[in-house]
Amino acid sequence: MTTPVQTHPKATAELLRSLGPSRVLTDEATCFAASFDNMRLSFMPEAVVRPAAEEDVGVVLRLANRHRVPVTVRGRGTGSTGASSPIRGGWVIHLDHWDRIEIDPVSAMATVQPGAITAQINDAAEPHGLFFPPDPSSIKHCSIGGNIATNAGGLRAAKYGVVRDHVYALEGFLPTGEKVRWAAPLRKFVSGLNLRDLWIGSEGTLGVITSATLKLVPLPAARRTFLFAFRTDEGALEAAAELMRLRLNPAVLEFLDTQTVAAAERQRGARVFPSAELGSEETHAVLLLELDGHPAALADDAAKARQWIARYAAASRETDNPAEAERLWDIRRTCSQAMYALGNAKLNEDVVVPFRSYVPLIRYTRELRDRLGLATPTFGHAADGNFHVHIMFDRDDAEHRRKAETAIHEVMTKVVELGGAITGEHGIGIAKSPFLRLQHTSAEVGAMLAVKRALDPNGILAPGQIFEPMNIWEHRPVKVTLPWDKH
Repeated sequence: MTTPVQTHPKATAELLRSLGPSRVLTDEATCFAASFDNMRLSFMPEAVVRPAAEEDVGVVLRLANRHRVPVTVRGRGTGSTGASSPIRGGWVIHLDHWDRIEIDPVSAMATVQPGAITAQINDAAEPHGLFFPPDPSSIKHCSIGGNIATNAGGLRAAKYGVVRDHVYALEGFLPTGEKVRWAAPLRKFVSGLNLRDLWIGSEGTLGVITSATLKLVPLPAARRTFLFAFRTDEGALEAAAELMRLRLNPAVLEFLDTQTVAAAERQRGARVFPSAELGSEETHAVLLLELDGHPAALADDAAKARQWIARYAAASRETDNPAEAERLWDIRRTCSQAMYALGNAKLNEDVVVPFRSYVPLIRYTRELRDRLGLATPTFGHAADGNFHVHIMFDRDDAEHRRKAETAIHEVMTKVVELGGAITGEHGIGIAKSPFLRLQHTSAEVGAMLAVKRALDPNGILAPGQIFEPMNIWEHRPVKVTLPWDKH
């Protein structure tokens, strides 16, 4: 750990006088814990503020503007792009203790504080027959404020939409310290400009969320889960596109390429499908399909899926038993950690491509593997084109690091050429800041910066994030074990 450098000592002293030492923490351990997210690049803040009341947030922001102190907002730190890392130091507003959840079962709404863990929102909604559909892989650990800040998606996004589709209203503070409310806890609201959606996905650069009203939907009455094997990556992706043409509207459709499956099989010590069942010793690509809805409609969709299976899959399994479904999902839950058998470090990019580009993308990842000698396991959400392309490498090998940096630049360039997007659910942060201008024209970036300057004239909120390219490969991650690492 590095001792926090007090470049704003007078401002921090004034902050301590205003809020007190129980809310303004400057010790080394607290500052270090707030210095990184899941990307694990550490940038030490000068102080960590744990507000007791909403007005405390206003106090912090007004002081920060007066003294030009950088401010970063933090929830649970599960983000993967460095967006909650205080890269310019200054102060961190830590909101993980703001976790109140209130369910309105009649309106099918939840009013939540930003530190509420997403899975716990569903725990509170379930007794009322409701749930909040967005389900990032860190759902048991991530906070709703971070989900809103990145417009998170997850496995169910193709059917149910992303976070933006499930937010009725937001409350919080402008970077200058004024309290605002965007929209209201109403099913219809069109008064004024829609600044609510401007905050969603802004990665903490345009304001501080203190409360959100969320849309809940009825829990599906039934689910059916399928696991399929395909002889090639291309075959699995072509089958996925054909499944979407059947208009089944799957709740989940996950793709794991052969590199990913091979790594997962090694970690599990068992084949996903026995060789005798496949009629081959070769590793197969995998699709995981989950259908949900009314039992009658689900039965009809399952029948269509079985007809599709007969045409495309080399082997399959299905179940409507929740415990058995969990066993089918084990391969997906295993794959991320299993990849470390292919290298002790990885660059993970959550790109999105249209259906027509699925096969060209997976072929390109294999071409990179063969050309650079680095594994490129790829998995993701085949129902909406949001794939996680990984570049595995040895961090202690300088040549490996150089090749990994080259590979990720090439992947991002290729994704844009294929009509895709450089991020689908993780956001830009600092991790993708070198690639923002691959995706956006100068006019587009200029318009975004104009909005930023209008709301944050002194540039105190999350400075350096998104718009200023950072060569992240010059920074070495800290070695820490985080709560979600075992998952």
